[in-house]
Amino acid sequence: MPEIVLVVARFGFLALLWIFVFAVVGVVRRDLWSSSRGNRLVAAPPRGAQPASVPPPPARPRATPGRPRLLVVTEGPLAGTQITLGDHPITMGRAENSTLVLTDDYASTRHARLVARNGDWFVEDLGSTNGTYLDRAKVSGPTPVPLGVPIRIGRTALELRP
Repeated sequence: MPEIVLVVARFGFLALLWIFVFAVVGVVRRDLWSSSRGNRLVAAPPRGAQPASVPPPPARPRATPGRPRLLVVTEGPLAGTQITLGDHPITMGRAENSTLVLTDDYASTRHARLVARNGDWFVEDLGSTNGTYLDRAKVSGPTPVPLGVPIRIGRTALELRP
């Protein structure tokens, strides 16, 4: 085999090796940077948010007793966190643009979503690796969430409360 082919193959292999090293360093850096921000609640702006010049929509009537008004984190690193329920879906996961940012090893980037439909709240798993559980049952599609029943995502448990 000509010597020039061996030299080109060696440099090509070396270039591929460095590309791999930089890719691994980038993934590790991104993972460490996102986990160093700690567990925090991030309120994402609702999709299709209107500009400030548009007047806000009329106030919603007060919730009746027995209807969920809060999402409360009962277990996990964010225990005690409360989110007031509105008209917009609540996303949960490790993504920075989630409504509830979970830095749990068992949570996926986009893990689950809580959606209001006709006054009821439904939890949906968004194709997570470890699944979303309502009480002890694995959620496979949009599932209604009763008051006080825990939604489990990894080590985190959440409940709807009046």
